[in-house]
Amino acid sequence: MGDEWGVTRLLPLREVGRAVRQNLRAAGEGGSGDISDRSKVEDMAQPSLTGALLILTLVLTLQPGHLVGSDFLPVASAPGDFIIGGLFPIHEDVNTQNRSLSPQPLRCIRFEERGLTWALAMVNAIEVVNRSPLLTEANVSLGYHILDSCSDVSTALRATEDFLQRGAPLKPVTAVVGASFSETSIAVARLLTLNMIPQISYASTAVILSDKSRFPAFMRTVPNDEHQIAAMVTLLTAYNWTWVGVVTTDGDYGRSALENFGTLASENGICVAFRIVLPESVTSHDIQSAIRDTAKTIYNNPKVQVIVSFAKPTHMVYLYQELRNEMLRVGQGPKSMRRLWVASDSWASSSSARGNLSLEEIGQVIGFTFKKGNLTSFESYLDRLGSGELSFDRNDPFIQELFTQLNGSGYTDSELASKAAGILKQNTQADTIFSIELAVSAIAEAVASICRSRECKGPGALPPWEVLQALWMQEFTLDNHSYRFNSRGDINLGYDVKLWSSDGGNDIILNLVLEYHVKNNSFTNVNNIFMQLPVLQDIISKCSNSCVPGEFKKTAEGQHTCCYECVSCTENYYSNDTDMDLCLSCDPRTQWSPAGSSTCITKALLFFSWNDGFAVVLLTFSALGIVLVLLVSALFLYHRDTPVVKAAGGPLSLIMLFSLILSYISAILFVGRPTHLQCNARQVLYSISFTLCVSCILVKTLKILLAFQFNLGPQGVLRRLYHPYIIITLCVALQAVICICWLVFASPFMQITIQPTTLLEDCHEGSYLAFGVMLGYIAVLAFVCFICAFKGRKLPHQYNEARFITFSMLLYLISWMLFIPIYVTTTGLYVPAVEMVVILLSNYGILCCHFFPKCYIILLKKEQNTSSAFRKNLYEYSNKTTNSVTESSNSQCHFKPPFIPEITPSSFQPAVTANNKAPLTSNPQHQAGRRSSI
Repeated sequence: MGDEWGVTRLLPLREVGRAVRQNLRAAGEGGSGDISDRSKVEDMAQPSLTGALLILTLVLTLQPGHLVGSDFLPVASAPGDFIIGGLFPIHEDVNTQNRSLSPQPLRCIRFEERGLTWALAMVNAIEVVNRSPLLTEANVSLGYHILDSCSDVSTALRATEDFLQRGAPLKPVTAVVGASFSETSIAVARLLTLNMIPQISYASTAVILSDKSRFPAFMRTVPNDEHQIAAMVTLLTAYNWTWVGVVTTDGDYGRSALENFGTLASENGICVAFRIVLPESVTSHDIQSAIRDTAKTIYNNPKVQVIVSFAKPTHMVYLYQELRNEMLRVGQGPKSMRRLWVASDSWASSSSARGNLSLEEIGQVIGFTFKKGNLTSFESYLDRLGSGELSFDRNDPFIQELFTQLNGSGYTDSELASKAAGILKQNTQADTIFSIELAVSAIAEAVASICRSRECKGPGALPPWEVLQALWMQEFTLDNHSYRFNSRGDINLGYDVKLWSSDGGNDIILNLVLEYHVKNNSFTNVNNIFMQLPVLQDIISKCSNSCVPGEFKKTAEGQHTCCYECVSCTENYYSNDTDMDLCLSCDPRTQWSPAGSSTCITKALLFFSWNDGFAVVLLTFSALGIVLVLLVSALFLYHRDTPVVKAAGGPLSLIMLFSLILSYISAILFVGRPTHLQCNARQVLYSISFTLCVSCILVKTLKILLAFQFNLGPQGVLRRLYHPYIIITLCVALQAVICICWLVFASPFMQITIQPTTLLEDCHEGSYLAFGVMLGYIAVLAFVCFICAFKGRKLPHQYNEARFITFSMLLYLISWMLFIPIYVTTTGLYVPAVEMVVILLSNYGILCCHFFPKCYIILLKKEQNTSSAFRKNLYEYSNKTTNSVTESSNSQCHFKPPFIPEITPSSFQPAVTANNKAPLTSNPQHQAGRRSSI
């Protein structure tokens, strides 16, 4: 320091001890002095009072009962063109036990080593900036006026009043660096705002201080707590710690942090198991009961393995000790108190917070600290203090208190200086030192920017509000990096995440494991990627066990959302992640899932496949039917001139066989993946083909009745109307009209039926009315055939098709009568098989009843397949009928000779003559007379 600061003689550090002892004796005899005395000390250059500042060096705890001053505030100061005020917690608390009503300052107790270090960092930063070109070119210098807040709001307000009341000949305070705790900064800011004196805090992080409508003169070189809380919540979420406790101290900072953390944690699915607010002062009468209750709460919540703490370091010392005592009282080992402690910036870098306990006992500690800078300058400053290169003001109260503590341990003067420097290094917190340096650099830049353009050394030439304005507008530099306050007066550099570890002894190592970035709310490690720390991965802090995929969380009413039971997802719902609040729905059209599923299963597409066993059986019967029909057709064509083939209908039989082939083919169309064409073709092909077949049977039935059964009157009419091919054509045409109308207005189509676990692809008939009309029309034809055939069931044995027609039509009608209820009530894959079975039954019924007996005669009873055999059989039937009519002559019945278009009466006359002595007359008149009556 220069002579302009009033320093005429410098004392080496090793001489300070002797000077301190002399001054202590003088203080004991002569009292403490007042504010005017302090002013004289500051402005007068007495040879016996040399020095620049304090060492602010010691870090030993001040013994209760030691008091430095009672009616004035201890101060460390140095002159300059502009005075920078400093507020630092050089003591931990004030003594409130013997508090009186007189407005006197309370005695500060428990010396705070780190507060001294912070104050010393400000001194070093001012000395460095005074030597820098920034101020030398502007021809200005900075001085300081450092006061102790004693970690007490009332004491800090007294110090602030001292800043505001500095009048001539003292220079006014241009700006203030401090305070440390948010509740202190809030109170101080309200006073400084009255004169718009800039206030730059190096550690106050309460969110409320960013409200510029309430604190327009407040700034800070650290992020506000909303970023720290966001970082904490992000960390908890990354490790899935959803059941945590929160411990904080009373005051604006603690309660604001607790409220903001609770809100943000809840938004991110994190539940706070307990919230504990400890008294702000450790000298409070209820601090012991509060600490004890906190320890019991932590012990009674064993599932809470992660605790977030916004408390002060001193509170953590008491809490850790009480936790250990609680474990011993309940018979648990010290290790059972282990937890993961997420430390806020208030104590994350204070390794003394663990007290005399080891990390093995308290558990893991991961903390958020402010960004740190280059400490080379400050470390060099401490080295010079320890080596005696720097000297100090013997009358500085902080120096006196510091050396008094060290001198009580019996150190020599050189040992005293070395020990003091060593203690300072141990309590150096790089992040806070950097924040203080930022604050001093910002003020220096603002002052220099104004003084470079005008004269500002005169009284009142530079009012504080101009400095405040320059702080808002001016960018400043520190260690070749540029910084600027944002619109809220903050510098958001982010956070360093430190993990505590032990060096094997009593020292704690703060390992930088992650960096938090405010802009994108993310963590990175040294490789710029986020990676979970292995030491923390095994920590589980949850109220309930995680719900595995396939389950969802069900919370009981009135409970925390993090306390739940796991319930399996129901059918068609799934959960594919752990701890899902709700099960997700599968797409009901294409997906399904069983109960407790973690994924959806694609519904299988089903249809009556060619590979289906039942389909294979039915296709085999269809193919067999086609083969049999072809064989029968070949046999009938080869024997087309024989009486059996002619009696079976001749060409009509071949038409029937052709229709049966088409009917078998239509049955095959019911198998396979349906298409639009297939859905239309199968019903139409069956209806037309089977109508053709039944029409032929109807014609054959009518032919038989015309030949043997009808009375003369109706017989004549029907003979004139009996045109087989016209009848067949009309019957088939009518069915064709029905099918065309069906296809035009409501044609069948391919549909996909959504079932619980499958998709059924089949044909929809389009109009069930049209479907019923089509089947009903065939049924009417079949019923007519059945009636007519039933009437002719007593025809000659070799000529008797009526019985077979009756049986085949009865089989058809029964099959389709059974089909209707089965078809209506059946759903699923085998609905096409039902109709296919009925079609095959109908086809085989006709094939077996109409054609197999004829094939039997053709192949095995060849003697019956001759004209003579047919004439003989017909003659026997005629005689039998004649005798029957003669016996019933009194009943006026008519006899009807047979009318057989294929076999005329003259063709079988020789056979009758051969078997009867009196041959039948061939006289036409006689024949006509017989046909008329007997």
